[in-house]
Amino acid sequence: MSHPASDPIAAFREALARAEEREDHDPTAMTLATIDEGGRPSARVVLLKGVDARGFSFYTNLESRKGQALARNPHVALCIHWPKAAEQIRVEGRVEPVSVEEADAYFASRPRGSQIGAWASDQSRPLVSRAELEARVAEVTARFEGRPVPRPPHWSGYRVVPDRIEFWFGRDSRLHDRHVYVRDGDGWRCERLQP
Repeated sequence: MSHPASDPIAAFREALARAEEREDHDPTAMTLATIDEGGRPSARVVLLKGVDARGFSFYTNLESRKGQALARNPHVALCIHWPKAAEQIRVEGRVEPVSVEEADAYFASRPRGSQIGAWASDQSRPLVSRAELEARVAEVTARFEGRPVPRPPHWSGYRVVPDRIEFWFGRDSRLHDRHVYVRDGDGWRCERLQP
C-alpha cells in the first residue's frame, strides 16, 4: 500500500480479502496476547469471527485462562500475519463483551460437535485422562439428543476495540512499508513508521 487509506477497518477488510485468496492456512487465525494478574504476557492463536467499525471479535470459554486474564485486564494485542502476502497487521486496544444476541447467533452457527465441546470442556483446567473428556462429551451428547444445543453460560465472545492498528507490508532489503493508525477522538490519525 503506497498511500495509507483513511479508514483502517476498511483497509483491514481489503487485506483480509487478499489473504483469503492467497493464503494456504486459515487467514482468520490471529495471535491474541493478554496480561495475567502478575503482569506476565500470554499469547495464543484464536480465530477472527467478525470485524466492523466497532472492532475485531472472537469467541471463547470465559472461564479459560484467557477469559480470566481478560476479566482482570481488558487491554490486549492482536497480531495477524499472512506470509504469502508478506503482510502483518497488529491491533492494540481493550476488549468488551459482545452482545448476548451476537454470542447466541455465532454459537448457533457452529458445528454441533463444537457446541457439545463447549459444554464438555473445562478449558485450561487439568484433565486426568482423555477418557474423562470423552465421557463428558458422551454425557453432553446424550443430554441434548434430538434438540438444539444452547450456548453455555460460560461461553461467549469479546470485541477488541482498537486504539492502535499497524499495517506492515514486507519489501526487499527489509525496507518495509509501515503505517500506524492511532485513535483520535471519533477518527484516526495515520503516519508512516520507519521499517
